[in-house]
Amino acid sequence: MSWLSSLKSVFSPSKEVNEEAVQNVLQTYMLPHSHHALKDRITQVNVEGEILQITINTFPEEKEQLQQIHDELADALEQCGIKELNMHVIQQKTGHKKEGGCGHHHAEGESCSSQPEAQNTAPKSILPPVVDASASTSQSAPEADPNNPPIQKAAPQQRDVPKHPRIQNVILVSSGKGGVGKSTTTVNLALALQKLGLKVGVLDADIYGPSIPTMLGNAGRTPMIESENFVPLDAYGMAVLSIGHLTGDHNTPVAWRGPKATGALMQLFNQTLWPDLDVLMIDMPPGTGDIQLTLAQRIPVTGAVIVTTPQNVALMDATKGIELFNRVHIPVMGVVENMSTHICSNCGHEEQIFGTGGGDKLSEQYNIPLLGRLPLNVQIRENADAGKPSVIAQDDAAESYMAIAEKIAAKLPQASKDKSRIF
Repeated sequence: MSWLSSLKSVFSPSKEVNEEAVQNVLQTYMLPHSHHALKDRITQVNVEGEILQITINTFPEEKEQLQQIHDELADALEQCGIKELNMHVIQQKTGHKKEGGCGHHHAEGESCSSQPEAQNTAPKSILPPVVDASASTSQSAPEADPNNPPIQKAAPQQRDVPKHPRIQNVILVSSGKGGVGKSTTTVNLALALQKLGLKVGVLDADIYGPSIPTMLGNAGRTPMIESENFVPLDAYGMAVLSIGHLTGDHNTPVAWRGPKATGALMQLFNQTLWPDLDVLMIDMPPGTGDIQLTLAQRIPVTGAVIVTTPQNVALMDATKGIELFNRVHIPVMGVVENMSTHICSNCGHEEQIFGTGGGDKLSEQYNIPLLGRLPLNVQIRENADAGKPSVIAQDDAAESYMAIAEKIAAKLPQASKDKSRIF
């Protein structure tokens, strides 16, 4: 099957993409400093939404032109509605002949059997090349050439990311590790900030394990669509949206690879009719992978709150999360130590089940404040499971969440008011 036939069979563009124009660009583009057409080098293409994935064959002497090829193609395809181009390069080991032949130099009687070397070039996208499941798997996968690393432009910096027109501050609630109470902390801090007079929204970025709908009591509800944008759901006066609101029931797994997951997150952020918000709280997934990098490069972030338990294993992962935020220039607003102590409901005995001093260690190591400690309390779990978080139920932990929220609110930059406006 030719690449053009392959393109037509897998083409699933958005409405903004002009399929005919995309084909024309790929068929007419000439490689720089040569008479070779790109269409003769294409081996695979795939279009999903506004993202084009393309695989081409190149030769060592063309290495210096790869960046130019990508940039020129990206500019031309942008006019066709393609917003992101991923170019997967299969580099032959030997130079190609100018005319005829298989493109390799061989000793007499030698057949063409050398394997290509792979090189990824995705300067304008953090998405990795997508493997076409319909492609033949009989050929062994190419090995990356350690002497020719991927060509990449400098990753976007936080200072370059434009601010959302209706959201003043974005706060990430992260942990680096699952199971430390990050989602519970997110919803309670959001409700506490709202009680302090701020207009707050919640975005559930935990694509693979969304729990915000259950904790805010609106699981099973689906957002309305208005002008091809999601209308966020209401939960206790907050605008809320989660991938869990789109998958239907609790049993549907989100079995997506990184590109699709990050694409879904960006769609939830950009294609949602968020009201004017002082703060958007984003519940992060565990780890330091694709979603974290996408947020750092494409969403304007005010700061991050790290949730951990005193346990050493949790602290190790929390440390990785802090290191990531430091590298991508996202300020860490402080640490919340969850499950710091347990008080027996029968005898009143206090016990540090997960150890002691974990939050203090992180605070001292990175010179960031310890925002507060939260107990291991059955009421917190029961109220979250029932869709009435502690701040709403006013259980024993409510005051602790309010105290932490006050410290976070004090760190938010004050929006300058337009004195020329009456309202």
